[in-house]
Amino acid sequence: MSRTSIPVDEATKDRLDELKRDDETWDEFLERTALSNNPIKKGFLSADGADEARKNVEKTRESF
Repeated sequence: MSRTSIPVDEATKDRLDELKRDDETWDEFLERTALSNNPIKKGFLSADGADEARKNVEKTRESF
């Protein structure tokens, strides 16, 4: 089996570290991510969803 390196920015590596399970290798993580029918979307919101979440946070803060 051949090996390769994929250069990524430090910020990208940090985000990937958060998604990778402790018990899997980087190869297993990338295979799981690439083959998944439901791609990993940790913290993912649409622009509308993010706006709605912000509004809800503001309403909650105002109620205190």
